[in-house]
Amino acid sequence: MRTTVALLFGGRSGEHGISCVTAGGILAAIDRDRYDVIAIGITREGRWLLVSDDASDWTLVDGRTPEIDPQGPEVLLPEQRYRPGRPAALRVVREGRIEQLAEIDVAFPLLHGSYGEDGTVQGMLEMLDIPYVGSGVLASAASMDKAATKQMLRAAGIGTAPGIVLHEDLWAREGRRVQAHLYQNHPLPWFVKPARAGSSLGVTRVNDPAELDLALKNAFAEDPKVLIEEAVVGREIECGVLQGIDGRECRTTVPGEVKVGDDLEFYDYEAKYFGKGTVSIDVPADLPDAQLEAVREVAARAFEVLGLEGLARVDVFVTEDGQVLANEVNTMPGFTPYSMFPVLWAHMGLPYSELITDLVEQARRRRLGPR
Repeated sequence: MRTTVALLFGGRSGEHGISCVTAGGILAAIDRDRYDVIAIGITREGRWLLVSDDASDWTLVDGRTPEIDPQGPEVLLPEQRYRPGRPAALRVVREGRIEQLAEIDVAFPLLHGSYGEDGTVQGMLEMLDIPYVGSGVLASAASMDKAATKQMLRAAGIGTAPGIVLHEDLWAREGRRVQAHLYQNHPLPWFVKPARAGSSLGVTRVNDPAELDLALKNAFAEDPKVLIEEAVVGREIECGVLQGIDGRECRTTVPGEVKVGDDLEFYDYEAKYFGKGTVSIDVPADLPDAQLEAVREVAARAFEVLGLEGLARVDVFVTEDGQVLANEVNTMPGFTPYSMFPVLWAHMGLPYSELITDLVEQARRRRLGPR
């Protein structure tokens, strides 16, 4: 029996286009002899549509990301919530008629950011009893919220950058008091980040207090909850994590390093996806063996502390004195063939196509929430 996998991509977040590019990578590499693939595009308005499963339709063209066309056959979710021993059946609307589409064994949410990586889609799939790739509702929500992530990591003894959490309404009411607190307790430069956005959207480095207001305006455009953190002087190191097999401990990669040239202030959205500035990626990172192992240990501990499943990429700073400080935890990291997460696993001897298979087979075996 072949397994039917529904790829979900696009979505309502600012990372819609990058999600489509990720889908193109998966569609080109997934084992079609083993899996029947249903490509489901989610529009920016949240409609689910049956779209092309041709990888070439989901690539960057002249520096522009693809988009889910809102015209197309609409996908309807299952009529029944739970049928013991039976896959969930999706339907599609064609020319005004409702037709059966496919019985779905596994969903693969290739959704970055809000309404996809934050537990919302995961909760819907749980209610429909559809096994899916990646972390569950609580772990996805906690990892998407950088403030919640860091609170949980600190409670477990994992260091993070010092800073504050700021809500938009508090800034509007008491901006001067917030500024005074920052000046007194947190030396410049600062990084201003939306709490629940990815791909460095809305992130600004603030070198002068006069820049704070505009930085917060950019961050609040993405999320009413924002972090203001002290800049960490250190190397940006990333480690891939996969869930352990048959209940064993999670698996980690040798860490890699993102090196940003002097023409960039930090590794921002344009640098990550559109070739802005000078960026190089070294795998493995040029660190002493003891520090490489320390990074892997922090990544594994973060995976366990947050209750993650499936996959994650844990980003850390390694300071000059050897401290490992957690920066971000990504439950659906960039997943094109050239993204850091697949590249790290390829270095470990797990090629891209086999990595996809690993994740789908994990999802097939997972037990969803309580009955």
